[in-house]
Amino acid sequence: MQSKINQYTSEIEAFEPKSAEELEQFRIKFLGTKGIIKDLFDEFKAVSPEQKRVLGKVLNQFKQLAEAKFNDNKDNFTGAAQDAAASEDLTLPGEGFEIGGRHPLNLVRKEIVEIFKRLGFVLAEGPEIEDDWHNFSALNFPEEHPARDMQDTFFVEASSNPETEKGKKSEFALRTHTSSVQVRLMEHGKPPFRALMPGRVYRNEAISARAHCFFHQVEGLYVDENVSFADLKQTLYYFVQELYGEGTKLRFRPSYFPFTEPSAEMDISCTICKGAGCQMCKYSGWVEILGCGMIDPNVLDNVNIDSKKYTGFAFGMGIERITNLKYQIKDLRLFSENDVRFLKQFQTETI
Repeated sequence: MQSKINQYTSEIEAFEPKSAEELEQFRIKFLGTKGIIKDLFDEFKAVSPEQKRVLGKVLNQFKQLAEAKFNDNKDNFTGAAQDAAASEDLTLPGEGFEIGGRHPLNLVRKEIVEIFKRLGFVLAEGPEIEDDWHNFSALNFPEEHPARDMQDTFFVEASSNPETEKGKKSEFALRTHTSSVQVRLMEHGKPPFRALMPGRVYRNEAISARAHCFFHQVEGLYVDENVSFADLKQTLYYFVQELYGEGTKLRFRPSYFPFTEPSAEMDISCTICKGAGCQMCKYSGWVEILGCGMIDPNVLDNVNIDSKKYTGFAFGMGIERITNLKYQIKDLRLFSENDVRFLKQFQTETI
């Protein structure tokens, strides 16, 4: 048996196939169900226990050698055969590819933008790494103000300033809201403003089904003469009816934000349970979707806009929350996990 293995080993090592047919004959001869290796293993059963200790290892190595020789040559002939077939038969269909779809957050973002564009809002963008002035101070967050504790912030250390005092917070941070874009817009322009600010924001929060360390916002700003809270309510009423349908109810609740006064949070009737009560609305029948209010005069003064002549309103909403309600998605972690099974559900949506 040992002499047979030695003979076949030399044959395998010297084997150099010239075609796919030769390689297939090699496979049948050595690796087939009636091949040489199968016969050798059958013969191995009859040897003495002392010989099995020696021949068992040799036989396994021989099998691995045959398999490696076949696998090393298989890919070469498979690709060549396909290329030859394609060059000979020009009637073969082209290689198809799967059509993708927009991410659900992009679908909802686009719909929100289109609704406000019909009201004359234009888009504005800004950086995701912001300084303290645009992210906090200009928005009526003075140093050590307790309102700064409302948002857990990712601060960014400036590598160009290694002399920064230990324990002192950096001047730069990942923006906690797109309100910083409003500040930049008002700093470098003159009223009237009617703009929409979509973008990604970051907050140091524990990740769960209802919260994440990054999410997406759409904020709106309108500054002009004689802008009132009634203008704000009618703008948002139009938005809700366009996005969720005419039967959707809404209500405003008094709230507090440092950059608006008066401030409010807006709820809509739960689109999942239709007001009957469910986990999404915490069995209240209502879901909060945005915060809003009249721009605080201090904010206008900070960007050199005459607060006695101009007034304005601002609002901000999380796209994830809007998408949850629109598509009845109960776990916002799905938006960033890139699970193809989840994303394929939105391929039928208009691109």
